[in-house]
Amino acid sequence: MSLTLFHPIIAKWFAQQFSVPTEAQRLGWPSIVEGRDTLIAAPTGSGKTLAAFLASLDRLVREGTEERLTDQTRVVYVSPLKALSNDVQRNLQQPLSEIRTLAHHEGLSFPEIRVLVRTGTRPPRNDRR
Repeated sequence: MSLTLFHPIIAKWFAQQFSVPTEAQRLGWPSIVEGRDTLIAAPTGSGKTLAAFLASLDRLVREGTEERLTDQTRVVYVSPLKALSNDVQRNLQQPLSEIRTLAHHEGLSFPEIRVLVRTGTRPPRNDRR
């Protein structure tokens, strides 16, 4: 799959960061973008997490630019606690920040997309956005 299925700002960010998609990304993205349940079985470091997050970010960016993004939980990511912090920082928060900055430099509006980590070890009333 080429990056043409993604919003131009998402595709541009990816192209600036990586030379080409990994096999896991190339094979997984069409199914994820279509909204189908998708299982990517590949070795650690093959881009599985970024494949899922990038497709989700793309959907949120598209809805946000069309002013259809509502203030509610839209994506839930389940991960072993040991990997959660690294997954969210490296594959979600950092790309989101870089894509937001790129959009700003390109003069494009960018929707507010917030990230919240919940480990289940504290009551929901303590959650902060």
